[in-house]
Formats: sequence, C-alpha cells, structure tokens
Amino acid sequence: MTRIRFVERTGSTNSDLLAERHAPEGEWLIAARQEQGRGRQNRTWESPSGNFHGSTLVRLAPTDPQAGTLALAAGLALIRAVEAAAPATGLILKWPNDLLLGSAKLAGILLERQEDRVVAGFGVNLAQAPAIEGRETVALSSVALVSPEAFAPLLAAAFARELQRWRDDPLGLAALWLESAHPVGTALSVHVAADEKLAGTFAGLAPDGALRLALPGGEERRIHAADVMLGNA
Repeated sequence: MTRIRFVERTGSTNSDLLAERHAPEGEWLIAARQEQGRGRQNRTWESPSGNFHGSTLVRLAPTDPQAGTLALAAGLALIRAVEAAAPATGLILKWPNDLLLGSAKLAGILLERQEDRVVAGFGVNLAQAPAIEGRETVALSSVALVSPEAFAPLLAAAFARELQRWRDDPLGLAALWLESAHPVGTALSVHVAADEKLAGTFAGLAPDGALRLALPGGEERRIHAADVMLGNA
C-alpha cells in the first residue's frame, strides 16, 4: 500500500526511512529541502527548492530476485514517471543510476540496504540543475514546469508497477530497461577505481544487474560498481 508523506526540511530522506525500522513497504518520504542529501559514494547531492527529493521503502522477501536488480526497477519507474509528467524527448537511462535528458544528467537514484530493507532515493532536477564538476546537468523546467507535489504520485505509481514487475517478471523488466537505456555498442568510459579507468562498449546486463563491458581486446568485464560516462572520455 502506497503512502506519501511530505516534510519541509530534513537531513536525508534515505536516512530517515532507514531509521524507521517498522515502516511498511510502499512508504514514501518527500522533502522540499534536504540538508544532507547524497549520491553514490557519499557524494553531496544539492537539493534546491523546487526539485524532487524523495525515498521509498522495499522489504525483501526470500522469493524476490537478486536485490541488486532493484536498481533496474527504480530506473524504469523514474523514466516512466518523467515521461508521464512532461513531453520530454531524448530521455536515456545510464547505468547504474542516472537519467539523462540528451547528454545531461536530469536525475539520480541511490539505493541503500539494511538487512531485508532497501530504501530507494530519487533526486530529480525539476526546477533547477545544480552544477556537478565534470558533468553536464539539466532541469525538466527546460521542457515543462512540474512541481514536486505533482511528480510524487506519478513516481510512486510507476515504482509500484515496476516493483511488481521485478517480482513477477525480472527478465521482462531487464528487457524494458535496456529499451530505455544507452544502446548496446555505446562507447563507455568506466572509472572502477581512482587509479583505474576502462574504455569499452556496452554489451548489456548480467543476470545480477551488473554492467557487461566489452573491452577492445575482445574480452568482457562485469562491472558491479563504478562511475560510467558515455563516450571514451
């Protein structure tokens, strides 16, 4: 059952939901402002007014698919919600957690797990596009004006649908994610560590949701966590 709560200000919606140990699946917490928003690898995520900052809770069951593939459900829900909110063209899912509008970052996702609970946090540039060093960013306001209050039920409904698809048809979910992502064969630059960068092409997804990277020599590398850029920058 979906329930959406709005607060004016908090540190992090992800942290708040993780702290609510008895919160039910389907709980959403949306904040007008976050003071300690974060992205992957504890990077700071700016949270200006008018953008969307929200998280939801999933409770894992023994029969569920691998938890890592929840990122695919979250990504697919995000792009479907943006498509429903605005007539944007050029939306692309980029592994592992970004939604692009053209070549610029529009939104990001952060999944965090504690035992059988996974919180999926979403940051969407609805009104403003905060600067990210080395990255191009964009706001949905370049296409249409959408408020966080209007976007929240669209995302909640899309996430509920894709979460059920994740449980019922994980292979079908992965296929739908691929249809909305950078195509197979796309050149990628993958930073797997501070001192290790790989250049290759996108070869699809592994069953556990990992990125399959085809290297120039013909071998394939499976990437479970990394910063990925389109092109061989």
